[in-house]
Amino acid sequence: MNLSLVGVPLPLRLKPETPMSDEQLMTFCAANEILRVERDANGEVIVMTPTGAASGGRNMDISTDLNIWARLNGTGKAFDSSTGFTLPDGSMRSADVAWLLLSRWSALSKEQQRGFAPLCPDFVIELRSSTDSLADLRTKMKLWIANGVQLAWLIDPDHQAVTIYRPNHEPELLHHPTSVQGDGVMTGFELPMARIWC
Repeated sequence: MNLSLVGVPLPLRLKPETPMSDEQLMTFCAANEILRVERDANGEVIVMTPTGAASGGRNMDISTDLNIWARLNGTGKAFDSSTGFTLPDGSMRSADVAWLLLSRWSALSKEQQRGFAPLCPDFVIELRSSTDSLADLRTKMKLWIANGVQLAWLIDPDHQAVTIYRPNHEPELLHHPTSVQGDGVMTGFELPMARIWC
C-alpha cells in the first residue's frame, strides 16, 4: 500500500484496526521507502520525514566511524538508520546508528536476519535533526534502555550536547565534548565530535 502524504504534517501516527505483523509492516515500508517508519508497542505506525541533508551527512560520519571500529574490533556488527529491530515490547524501532554483539547476531536464523531482527541492539546513537522534538527523543532513549540497550547516546548538534543513557543510571549530559568514549560493551570506541558540530 503506497501512502500519499501531500500536505500532511509529519510525524504522523496511524492506528490500524489490527496491528500490522512484521511482514505487513515490511511490505508497507517497501511501498513507502522514502519515509521513515516505526511501530510502537501499541501497534501504532509512526511515519516520519526523511532526514535533511545536514543530518544525513552527520549520520554518515557517525555510521562510518562506528562501522570502521566494529570491523577492527570484531566483537559486533554495526547497522545504519534504515535497519528496523522488533523489540521485546513488540515495537519496531530504528536508531540512527546501532551496534549488536556478534554472538547475538549470529544466534539469529537467516530468516530473522532478513527481517526486522527480533532483538534489541546493545548500543544505539540517535542524532537530533532540526525537525525532531527533544522530548520525543528523550522518551525514545528511555524506550531503548527499557528494552535492553546497554549504552545509548543522544547527540544534539544545535546545542553541541551529548546525553549518555545507561541502565539503572540517570542520563549524563556532556556539553561541547570534543569526543565521546564508549564504555561497557563499547569500550574502545571513540567518536570525535568536530565533524558533527560543524
